Amino acid sequence: MPTNFIFVLADDLGYADLGCYGGRAPVSPNIDRMAAQGLRFNRGYANSAVCSPTRFALATGRYQYRLRGAAEEPIGSAMRGDKVMGLPPDHPTIASRLREVGYRTALVGKWHLGFPPHFGPLANGYDEHFGPVAGGVDYFTHVDSFGTHDLFENGTEVHREGYLTDLLSDRAVNFVSRSADKRQPFLLSLHYTAPHWPWETRDDEVLAKSLGRSISHLDGGNIHTYRRMIHHMDEGIGRILAALDDKGIADDTIVVFTSDNGGERFSDNWPLVGGKMDLMEGGIRVPYVVRWPARTPAGTTTQQLAITMDWVPTFFEAAGTTAHPDYPGDGASLLPVLTDPAAVGERALFWRMKHNNQRAMRTDRWKYLAVGEHEYLFDVVADERERANLARRHPERLDAMRAAWQRWDATMPPIPDDAMVRLVHGKKDMP
Repeated sequence: MPTNFIFVLADDLGYADLGCYGGRAPVSPNIDRMAAQGLRFNRGYANSAVCSPTRFALATGRYQYRLRGAAEEPIGSAMRGDKVMGLPPDHPTIASRLREVGYRTALVGKWHLGFPPHFGPLANGYDEHFGPVAGGVDYFTHVDSFGTHDLFENGTEVHREGYLTDLLSDRAVNFVSRSADKRQPFLLSLHYTAPHWPWETRDDEVLAKSLGRSISHLDGGNIHTYRRMIHHMDEGIGRILAALDDKGIADDTIVVFTSDNGGERFSDNWPLVGGKMDLMEGGIRVPYVVRWPARTPAGTTTQQLAITMDWVPTFFEAAGTTAHPDYPGDGASLLPVLTDPAAVGERALFWRMKHNNQRAMRTDRWKYLAVGEHEYLFDVVADERERANLARRHPERLDAMRAAWQRWDATMPPIPDDAMVRLVHGKKDMP
């Protein structure tokens, strides 16, 4: 049987907010069950510490720095109608390559890779789409930060009543059921907006509609609301897992759960420090939970270093296809680890951000971090809070990692001078 793929992407979820990663509240029973039935990565990373750049990497399987639109940190609603800031329609994607080998493809949820009419999911390999195209929208009114209504179905603006997380879960369950009935292999990209601000649970409809204006990052919120938002998303994931069981296709479906970057404002991400917009562990380390009953041992963990773009060659290998020869991928297939979690290979991962002129490299247990003129060397296995700068103790290692980062950086286009940084509100805890 062909392998189906469901890729669930949370928005601004902290690495340690889930129960299976040591979270302090019972917010994720279904994701925790996925971990008990499958594999959990302890060293999974996002391609960026902010949302749309990571999504470029997820769509293409390549470092996001190769595309101009991904230099925005992130793409903002002010760019509606821009002809440059987006994922070019002629660029091969995970969806387009899988569709070429017979997969039905759907994006349910957030796009955030450029605005219509020049960019959109249907132009990049998805057969269908339901969800917003901007970065953040209200969960009830479905308007963005400029007050623009932003809910689309297959390129057409639509109006739906309901809490957005539930609307996305409903559509995802519907797609799984339809695909199973047609006996057609499928890719479902389920990109929730939860738990991204505005801070709203299912009980906040009256509040949301009473505001009568565009959403605001600083409107209300608390850790309890944040946790309930995660739980609402988790309930939807439970419904999708149940649909796989009901249709008898669970064994042949790889389900991946992760986040686009680290946690924000109310994330209880102990013991990591930093968050969204930081290249500290709290900004880029994210949960990776994988369930594949046919091949992945239950209740396992792996120490494999991995990054968002690795899921593209992983899915390609499982589907029996490859990246387009003119657009070779930068990721590495994780398929060997999914079948044998102990089969850990050596990796070197790299990041850079215009915000605060940040650079980072991760390999083995070591991390090189630079913020402006300040350089750090951390043993993030022993010191996950990144508080003991070992640069003076290990100057040769610092020099070697800096040089490796510079060699990698020379292979990427430079950050454009006109790239914009849209800061997340809230105090940052940098070294």
